[in-house]
Amino acid sequence: MKNAIRELRQAKGWSQADLALRLDVSRQTVNALERGRYDPSLPLAFRLAGLFALPIEQIFQPERGD
Repeated sequence: MKNAIRELRQAKGWSQADLALRLDVSRQTVNALERGRYDPSLPLAFRLAGLFALPIEQIFQPERGD
C-alpha cells in the first residue's frame, strides 16, 4: 500500500521520532510505514488521519493490483 506519511511528516517539520511519540509507536514502526513495509492497523490508521486532519484515503492508496 502506498502512503503519504513521509511527505506529511516532513511538511510538519517532524522527525520520525517526533511522529512516533505522537502516535505512541516506535521510530522503527514509523520508518516501516513510510517505506511501505508495514500496513498499519485500523486504529493506527485512524490516529494518523486524526493527527494530520485528513481522511484515511488521502494518506493511504492501494497499489495497482491490490
